[in-house]
Amino acid sequence: MSPATTLRGVEDRPLFVTIPGDFRVSFEFFPPKTEKMEQQLWDAVVELAPLDPSFVSVTYGAGGSTRERTHATVARIANETRLPPAAHLTCVAASKDEIAEVADRYWEAGVRHVVALRGDPPPETGGRFVPHPDGYASAAELVAGLKARHPFEISVAAYPEVHPEAQSAQADLDNLKRKLDAGADRAITQFFYSTDAYFRFIDKVLDAGITAPILPGIMPVTNFAAIRRMSGNTEIPGWMINLFDGLDALPGPRAHIAAAVAADLCRRLYQGGVRDFHFYTLNRADQTYAICHLLGLRPKDHAA
Repeated sequence: MSPATTLRGVEDRPLFVTIPGDFRVSFEFFPPKTEKMEQQLWDAVVELAPLDPSFVSVTYGAGGSTRERTHATVARIANETRLPPAAHLTCVAASKDEIAEVADRYWEAGVRHVVALRGDPPPETGGRFVPHPDGYASAAELVAGLKARHPFEISVAAYPEVHPEAQSAQADLDNLKRKLDAGADRAITQFFYSTDAYFRFIDKVLDAGITAPILPGIMPVTNFAAIRRMSGNTEIPGWMINLFDGLDALPGPRAHIAAAVAADLCRRLYQGGVRDFHFYTLNRADQTYAICHLLGLRPKDHAA
């Protein structure tokens, strides 16, 4: 590649040309509710499979509300593709015996990776997590229980801008360390839009003696109002609010801009040394594929 030239202070080099695609990806899906949504999910799996993800995860509804659909989805991925599936599992509204039964079914289906989460409290608890009387009181306890049951690979959650229910940033970091000390292999972050927030968090993680991989969670914007509702403590930068203003009724332009914004976030993370990205796909492949392509990732000889 010839060196870039600079005229009038402008470098003659496209924004993403310097990224060679030397990074890993993983993708999150949610279990479908209808046959149409199942086809959309499977289309997304097939489209993204050639990018050779490290794993693909499937979410688990509060209180086990999607238990059967989650199991069916991860079992199909395990049986019909060469992609390593990761099944989400939470502590909410379930006894230890019930969780052990779910874990056993995952293992029997060929699932070797679990994303272990405390889980969001159901609305009837007033937004407050109340452990099942015979269940796990925290994600750290869940990790330990799963590791004792089967030799799962386990991922847990991390929060660069602090979990909304945490008493403090230090308490949140201490909780992450407990989960990893209990046997988790990596953490996946809540989505964020500030590279400073992620890198400040990583500095604190390293200072705490944590060496496990912390994968940045990337959420391309599909619906900006929904992103704002889900953001919790995640800062939505003013420039981003301005950028998406007026696009609510224009899904096509919004999707193009969202892909560019997410790709630029990944580009800046890459410049800071990140080589592993986890994408929250919302069962839509096009944006995620476009982002990966902009970053230099190309299909491998690998198909669903």
